[in-house]
Amino acid sequence: MGCSAGLIAIDLAKQLLQVHRNTYALVVSMENITLNWYWGNTRGADDRAYRGVFQEEDEAGRVGVALSKEPVAVVGEALKTNITTLGPLVLPMSEQILFLASLVGRRVFGLRSLRPYLPDFKMAFEHFCIHAGGRAVLDLDTVERNLELSAWHMEPSRMTLYRWGNTSSSSLWYELAYTEAQGRVRRGHRAWQIAFGSGFKCNSAVWRALRDVDPAEEKVGNPWVDEIHMFPVEVPRVESVVTAAAVAAAAS
Repeated sequence: MGCSAGLIAIDLAKQLLQVHRNTYALVVSMENITLNWYWGNTRGADDRAYRGVFQEEDEAGRVGVALSKEPVAVVGEALKTNITTLGPLVLPMSEQILFLASLVGRRVFGLRSLRPYLPDFKMAFEHFCIHAGGRAVLDLDTVERNLELSAWHMEPSRMTLYRWGNTSSSSLWYELAYTEAQGRVRRGHRAWQIAFGSGFKCNSAVWRALRDVDPAEEKVGNPWVDEIHMFPVEVPRVESVVTAAAVAAAAS
């Protein structure tokens, strides 16, 4: 299930625990780098999503996962579908009414010139954990723009990408741990985890804090606690890319 597997596994564990009472479930999120591509004939929802993240051989015969330019657009579409389902469950009534009015105006009365209303999810969540698959290649910049989030909201995702890289399905847990290590999670706060995976999939989970999280008590099991004092750091939005050939030419 790719980078969405972590949240899907949580839902599976929840269902198992509802059936098997008085038991425990362990969910292990990891990055699988083995050759596990599906070679069957059943494709994704559409060709753009199917080819967006695709494992194939290059001209030299080396196998790797190729990212096309399509995921940037596909992420927005997948996120829109997810928001439409999640919105009524978490948004305050005022935001739901505005969103519904926009939807009715466009679909019922044919007012195509009416701009779709994007709910303010900052009214529903204090914290956002967005899959750190890449800055602009996959999701961070796209989600930040679509949800109109601030740099503070995006900080857990950007710092996770900076410190740990793209760790696939486990990136969401690094981000939640970052928020806790910073001492930001208080009782009653809600965190929204958004994961994207090849296919193309968008899955999300909502967590409500049952207590204040004290960073001093999180020393065991939190990968950030020994270095959280060094974060956040400034991460440039644009970096120059210099090829090995260019470096060799400059050296000569």
